[in-house]
Amino acid sequence: MPVTFENTLAFAQARDAADPLRAFRAEFLFPKHNGHDVLYFTGNSLGLQPRGAADALKQELDDWARFGVEGHFQAKHPWYSYHEEITPSLARLVGALPEEVVAMNQLTSNLHFLMVSFYRPDGKRRKILTETRPFPSDTYAFASQIAFHGGDPEADLVEVQPRAGEHTLRTEDIVAKINELGDALALVCFGGVNFYTGQAFDMAAITKAAHAVGAIAGFDLAHAAGNLHLKLHDWDVDFACWCSYKYLNSGPGSVAGAFVHQRHLGKQLPLFAGWWGHDKSERFKMERTFKPMPTAEAWQVSNAPVFSMAVHRVALELFDRAGIAQLRAKSEQLTAYLAFIIAEVEKATGTRLEVITPNDPAQRGCQLSILAHGHGKALFNRITERGVIADWREPNVIRVAPVPLYNSFEDVYRFGGILKDVLSNP
Repeated sequence: MPVTFENTLAFAQARDAADPLRAFRAEFLFPKHNGHDVLYFTGNSLGLQPRGAADALKQELDDWARFGVEGHFQAKHPWYSYHEEITPSLARLVGALPEEVVAMNQLTSNLHFLMVSFYRPDGKRRKILTETRPFPSDTYAFASQIAFHGGDPEADLVEVQPRAGEHTLRTEDIVAKINELGDALALVCFGGVNFYTGQAFDMAAITKAAHAVGAIAGFDLAHAAGNLHLKLHDWDVDFACWCSYKYLNSGPGSVAGAFVHQRHLGKQLPLFAGWWGHDKSERFKMERTFKPMPTAEAWQVSNAPVFSMAVHRVALELFDRAGIAQLRAKSEQLTAYLAFIIAEVEKATGTRLEVITPNDPAQRGCQLSILAHGHGKALFNRITERGVIADWREPNVIRVAPVPLYNSFEDVYRFGGILKDVLSNP
């Protein structure tokens, strides 16, 4: 039965006491405000540090000191194959086969490397379709790839726009735009979750529509990996990439990930080659001719960044223990409670707090984007001064993301109290 929410501390604490994932909160380090944990709602920008991160890094530093170069094979977690240790966890996280995923590089680097293989403009088929206002780095990548291939980004980069008076996109409008572009469309590449509005897209429907007109479907999962219950293999997605420093709690600038569907593996697609993508059984023969790995590892170009992978391994172990399905179930309830609390504050203060993130749980992750009408960044600054770490995005959105791994119902309740107090006492 649906839960009837209450705007009381007792209700929030009772929900936390019944939360089967409540122990994971203690696995993270919270910044402090006046001696107490902050209300941390910006895991959509940078996740909290797992307590095990320091020991994991120290292990690699100690092995480097002890073994030097031999640590590639003699370290507790041999560096030569370090990325292989986390492949099964990555596969579980994004709903993929182990051979379809690899931890490598950085997010936008991976997007570029994958577009080398999957954006292949030919004749009339040149256009890239994306959402309105994707993360700027994606826009830059799309435009530069189009220009690199001799195209015109102004003509060949197309963004689907919301309907008049709406903030988010309708799936039927995305599909209609795909059908309209038809055989002029080379690539459809959306964020799994839009960074600004928090809208989660129907990746299965978008992929199906793209394939129906002969286009490739790819996704930037920066705001989706570790947030949504992904099923990339089953959805038939061609490629995807993501970072690990947001919901995946692996540290600033940490190693990113990539997915290539099984049907593309071993097909000699064009790619930019590097020695770490070469067949590992022959890598040290140092041959002139590139022989790609028969997995997503073929897209690797360089050695594994071991220090960042060490933290990533610790974070992924937490996801394995919690289970993405269980995290998603908690997330839906926690985010719904946040929406309820925001509505309660709106009623109590007479302030219009417009949540531009879809109300449908299937169309959002844990982030809610709030337009506080009549208030600018000063409101954000005032809640920050009260110990709330949220996120401001120009021109006028406060993003609040209660992360199920470490946020609680009490966090959400206390956020509501601070927001109400600030709005009531300008």
